Amino acid sequence: MSRAMTQVVAVVGPTGAGKSALALDLALELGGEIINADSMQLYRGMDIGTAKVPTAERRGIRHHLLDVWDVTHAADVAAYQRLARAVVDELVGRGVVAVLVGGSGLYIRAALDALDFPGTDPALRARLEAELAEVGPNRLHARLAQRDPEAAAAVLPSNGRRIVRALEVVELTGRFRAQLPGYRSVYDAVLLGVDREDLNDRIEARVTSMWRGGLVDEVRALVGCGLREGRTASRALGYAQVLDHLDGRLPTVEVTQDAIAAATRRFARRQRRWFGRDPRVRWLAEAGPTAALDALHR
Repeated sequence: MSRAMTQVVAVVGPTGAGKSALALDLALELGGEIINADSMQLYRGMDIGTAKVPTAERRGIRHHLLDVWDVTHAADVAAYQRLARAVVDELVGRGVVAVLVGGSGLYIRAALDALDFPGTDPALRARLEAELAEVGPNRLHARLAQRDPEAAAAVLPSNGRRIVRALEVVELTGRFRAQLPGYRSVYDAVLLGVDREDLNDRIEARVTSMWRGGLVDEVRALVGCGLREGRTASRALGYAQVLDHLDGRLPTVEVTQDAIAAATRRFARRQRRWFGRDPRVRWLAEAGPTAALDALHR
């Protein structure tokens, strides 16, 4: 695909691999603008723990879909899809390359691919979540197995949040589609994958830097904004562990940092598997802009 034909460049890969820096380089080279596809960077005030690029370091490049939601807002990929498509369409209409960047695989696919997401019913969701808190995930999983055996087979009995969503969709639409459809973009898009052999070391260094940079104070401030009530934000990497530290469940700084690093490494492995299944991703041998621009012309 030639540079002139490319409407969207998506920079993907595991956390800590250098996606944000590469996206900035590409946006400068291509005259593009950046669209966030990190589900946690959508939240206002979640800056240090999500490695959000500070305004002063954005090199004058316009960034979209940062700081959109309060921390009490539950993650909503369908809402993100609407927001992201509107921005991409506006950029394409102006002849500007959209540089989509983030490690949230479903959000990348929501922005790019022909996916339809079932709606939600707040009252129904609240009832199911209250039931989950009362009886636990196994009971709800058994109900899901009765209503939609195929869906139940694809959802772990311990994954309460996904069970609730599956039951909600089943009640609203009659069935839960456990598998996403094939990879078919609605835009002329190139996906560039970034990874590192030294990723674990980079994750350790990032956790230390975040801690020194004020992560605990950031979490304390967000508690005052409702972080504990946020079903999604309170479970974010780093934030969940700091909340446990503040509550005494993780007793020391060292134990808390180790817990954050371990959870981040697990998340990075899941990201590698997710993006590794996408045949469109062009994995870069190195993360610099020269290699990325060469990959655009393969």
